[in-house]
Amino acid sequence: MESKLAPPAGRRELVVRTTLLDRLDATGAAPVVAVIAPPGYGKTSLLAQWRSRGARPFAWVSLDQHDNDPAVLLAHVAAALDQIEPVDRGVFQALTVPGIPVARAVLPQLGAALSAVGSSLVLVLDDLHLLKNRHCVEAIATLAEHLADGSQLVVAGCGEPPHLLARLRSEGCLAEIGRDDLAMDAPEAASLLRAEGMDLPAAAVDRLVRRTEGWPAALHLAATSAKQSGADTTAASAIAALAGSDRLLVDYLQSVLLSRLSPREVRFLLRTSVLDRMSGPLCDAVLQTTGSAQVLESLERSNLLVVPLDRGRVWYRYHYLVHELLRSQVERHEPELATVLALRASQWCEHNGQPEAAVEYTMRADAAEQAARLVEQLALAAYHRGQLGTLSRWFGWFDERGLIERYPAVTVLGAWVHALAGHPAAAERWAEVAGRSSSAAMPPHPGAAGGTPLEALTAILSATLCRDGIEQMRTDAEVALARLPAGSRWQPTALLLLAVSHLLAGEPRGADRRLATAAEGAEDAAAADTAVVALSERAILALERQEWSEAKTLVERARSLIKRSQLEEYPTSALLYAVAARVAIHYGEVRCAREDLVRTQRLRPQLTSALPWLAVQTRLELVRANVALTDAAGARTVLREADGLLLRRPQLGVLPGQAEELRAQLDKLRADVAGASALTAAELRVLPLLSTYRSFPEIGEQLHVSRHTVKSHAMSIYRKFGVCSRSEAIQHARDLSLI
Repeated sequence: MESKLAPPAGRRELVVRTTLLDRLDATGAAPVVAVIAPPGYGKTSLLAQWRSRGARPFAWVSLDQHDNDPAVLLAHVAAALDQIEPVDRGVFQALTVPGIPVARAVLPQLGAALSAVGSSLVLVLDDLHLLKNRHCVEAIATLAEHLADGSQLVVAGCGEPPHLLARLRSEGCLAEIGRDDLAMDAPEAASLLRAEGMDLPAAAVDRLVRRTEGWPAALHLAATSAKQSGADTTAASAIAALAGSDRLLVDYLQSVLLSRLSPREVRFLLRTSVLDRMSGPLCDAVLQTTGSAQVLESLERSNLLVVPLDRGRVWYRYHYLVHELLRSQVERHEPELATVLALRASQWCEHNGQPEAAVEYTMRADAAEQAARLVEQLALAAYHRGQLGTLSRWFGWFDERGLIERYPAVTVLGAWVHALAGHPAAAERWAEVAGRSSSAAMPPHPGAAGGTPLEALTAILSATLCRDGIEQMRTDAEVALARLPAGSRWQPTALLLLAVSHLLAGEPRGADRRLATAAEGAEDAAAADTAVVALSERAILALERQEWSEAKTLVERARSLIKRSQLEEYPTSALLYAVAARVAIHYGEVRCAREDLVRTQRLRPQLTSALPWLAVQTRLELVRANVALTDAAGARTVLREADGLLLRRPQLGVLPGQAEELRAQLDKLRADVAGASALTAAELRVLPLLSTYRSFPEIGEQLHVSRHTVKSHAMSIYRKFGVCSRSEAIQHARDLSLI
């Protein structure tokens, strides 16, 4: 009895959950408080801390399976209350009389005793999820109705009995603390890790919190696992890479979670672990069964780390670490089944309006033919939606498996995306493979009339790379337009490339007309990035004509497209920001101009020789803006980069002459103090990584350069910023909004 009526003793080094304790203190108006979360989220520890902190007396009952008898449950509740204020002996006598219904004989007396308590109290019923008996649940609801003013009933557990909390919630007398509330934030996690003897940098703690979703038990196990492996207590990598296959975590999950489930439920968990998101129909299709929606609802009610993704409880996901554990077991013990399940998921997703999820599942199943077909259909739309990361992962999958020569259309698309993303080496390598590919036909794109010939795609790629000068760029764009079927979503891209070839040839009138058509077509086709480049080019032509008002209108139109389509970090948006800065300077909006220049600086390193015409144009516009701000040092740095690009791609029409004109202007401009704009592209790549916990060798490994190169860039950054240390450089960069 004593062990059931006393809260468990907290560990000496326990993290104090101050924010949550304040929330509990503020629930005084709610007669019932529910603390419901999966195992390992610190529910009991939180309530024990509240008991130690508060002025009110606590009556505590730790429930177990034996409490599913109403007589046993109410006897324990009566004994807990009796420790605070004597309970009428008639209650205990009634509990011992055989044959008398407990609800009729005991509940009224116990409720009266609860109502008559002289001082406010807190009655805690811990492990509520263990109560399965309907009469026991109804008894708790009845007790809640008899609470004296100022007293509270607190129920805690991994899940909630059906209907109990729903009724209290509907009556407006329930305060709730759930999994998201109990998840630890970075400062709390750092405190927990320090208590475990692990003192990690803030970036490593942040990464671990994301990895564990703030699950306190997983954070503790990560530290324990690292210590058992003999890892340095300050090593960031020691615990940041915690995986669902970690032995301690596996043991914990199996003993605390899986052991509570029936064999049917465990089978459901394992086989649906191939899914990234789950719904009833999807699970039914994958498992070739029915009733999956009810199983998901039951698992979520039991709080077995199944996370609902919408209010309607249609879509769910597993906690990341649980997902890894389950999936690793399936892939280890039933790899062929895992492949079959993934293919079923792919087929369901493709036929139910989720083609991108279908791609992921085909790749998980190593179904190259299906993956190639889907990627060919989806790549252009994914790029226009700002999904560069997704595309890089898709094309990386083909590259890692040596498949890029097998699927010519995928290869052309991959080279094109690598060029636009600023990956020159990858773009060149994929383009060379594409050049060796034989002519083939792609499946039709959604909404397109007929297929898109590989010849047209290859011509678009060649025009984009512009390796053989603007005349060949024009020829390639014309070939693409001639080969593309009517209504193709590739038409605005081909038309933009043709217009740029005219602009670079010094034919502004023909270029502007084609750019206007390209912009309109791109907006109609939801190709926002293409429209942004076309509008930026038109704004440049307007500036050349000194039509500042028109340029401003074009800039604002392009900026709204960037914001609406979330293209702020697309390299192709850099040209717009550079032009916008020039317009802002003209209208005396220097602060806005500097903000746009910072945006250009961030994107500048990604504009490479893979996209030479856009990379040089952007830098020349940036030089013009710096000249207008009399930042000679910054202008010279950027102009040197443009010169380097022109050495590699000299046949860019009017751009080399424009670079010479700007060099002459700079010779007449006095030298200014070097600042953020004077950083080279290489230094701009290093700068964000200086703010992480990584050492120079680790930064070098990520950038594929030596530690000496990283150190050299860092020292140059310090010098240009006028600072003496890494921390000062980071702060200065933050002040400039560069990181």
